[in-house]
Amino acid sequence: MEKKSEVELKIIALIDKIRPFLISDGGNLEFVKYEDNIVYVRLMGACKDCAMIDITLKDGIEELIVNEIPEVKEVINLD
Repeated sequence: MEKKSEVELKIIALIDKIRPFLISDGGNLEFVKYEDNIVYVRLMGACKDCAMIDITLKDGIEELIVNEIPEVKEVINLD
């Protein structure tokens, strides 16, 4: 198993803070990878089919991660 970078560990820690809020709404969030200053995640459960998915992703998750970790430029959801 490859060692995670310091940035990846920070991203995972932030996702772990967000996860309880998503789980309480029937959803979940999985870190997939960090590559070229982009975080790839997978929204699951109720989040996967929610009409608010773009707002949750861009105005919630991405905003939090980008504000906390300057190296990150974007967060993309993989279906």
